[in-house]
Amino acid sequence: MKFSEFPQAVIDENVDYTVKEITNVIKKYGPRESGNENCYAAEKHIKKEMDTFCDETRFESYKMAPKAFLHWTKLVSAAVILAVVVCAILVFTSVTTFFVAQCVVCGVTFVGLFITVMEFLMYKQFMDPLYKKVEGHNLLGVRKPKGEVKKRIIISGHIDSAYEWRHIYYGKKFPLMTILMAWTIVGAIASFVISVVTIIAKFADMGAFGQFLLNYSYYFHFFTALGMVTLFMFVDFKTISPGANDNLTGTYAAVSALRMLDMAGVELENTEVCAMITDGEEAGLRGCKQWAKDHYDEYVNSGVETAVLCVDTLTDLEYLNVYNRDMTGTVKHSPKFSQLVMDSAIEAGHDDLKFANVFFGSSDAAAFTQAGITSTCLAAMDPAPADYYHNRRDSYDRLVPEAIKTGYEVIISTILNFDEKGLQ
Repeated sequence: MKFSEFPQAVIDENVDYTVKEITNVIKKYGPRESGNENCYAAEKHIKKEMDTFCDETRFESYKMAPKAFLHWTKLVSAAVILAVVVCAILVFTSVTTFFVAQCVVCGVTFVGLFITVMEFLMYKQFMDPLYKKVEGHNLLGVRKPKGEVKKRIIISGHIDSAYEWRHIYYGKKFPLMTILMAWTIVGAIASFVISVVTIIAKFADMGAFGQFLLNYSYYFHFFTALGMVTLFMFVDFKTISPGANDNLTGTYAAVSALRMLDMAGVELENTEVCAMITDGEEAGLRGCKQWAKDHYDEYVNSGVETAVLCVDTLTDLEYLNVYNRDMTGTVKHSPKFSQLVMDSAIEAGHDDLKFANVFFGSSDAAAFTQAGITSTCLAAMDPAPADYYHNRRDSYDRLVPEAIKTGYEVIISTILNFDEKGLQ
């Protein structure tokens, strides 16, 4: 079947269904912290829905530490503030010297920057051993083909919602978020570099410049410590976003993909279509990482050509793009699959999409790609970021049906093209 033959009324009905279901889920289950009971209850609600049009649905559980991914912001900021202030007190009470204080700040900022890179840039589960584990659940719905399974396409969205980011909620979007994060990051890097150069100046003759560093450079660290106050306040762990757009729109994109095929009576010959609902994306891609690890052989070595399309926020239509680079630009998704999605968008009548980069943060697609599984990401969110991103404004009153509809058209077109052509 070509996309032009797919009944438009089915897509329209599923957009209405999605808006109603997202509203219902938020009203009934509320915000969904990664791994909590609300999250699991919402997944069970969705499973019950999918049981009516899937050949198979199942849960897979795993352990994760939901606060490990972002709670380091409080630990690191507190440690830097404490190091700067305590060392200053010791210096001005003649207990020690600025040189010793520089050594302490150098060590603390290095550890803080290392944790930041490991957790927020590389999404490693570096801090997890320090935090309490809970049980997370991933949900899979499968629509089997009429014949032998030769290809498999998975539409994925995460159901958990984020802890509130105060910088965005109180500053809305640009420039408060950018200014405060730049202050924190640039200040930490500068403090580390200044400390290193000052330590070198203690043992190498740098003339007047070296003497200036030894006598006065420590005062710059007070600027860094003030920036760390904003980092300490960055995440509000007591307030959780309703997650209507990020990412119940992606969740229901996966659900509705199978529902639309069922309603249109489309039975593919050799292509299995799956809806994957992950938990733990907002906890550092934990659920997707576990799924990719557990199903690597099935998706890579079984002889069934498999591709995963992760959908993350269908809201800001002018930013609907194929995100072929991810995880702050460090991960490059499958060029062939990304191009297939782009070509499918054009076939569906949407020729204004571009290849884009998730330049701050990451999507679940990055976890699949890092594991060696063919994947890419489809999303529509203002990268400024949007004023509803990771805060209480992300509720059902901010849904944009037109953006959801356009995303659904691209997804259906992608499924049909993948069925016809595959990636080879």
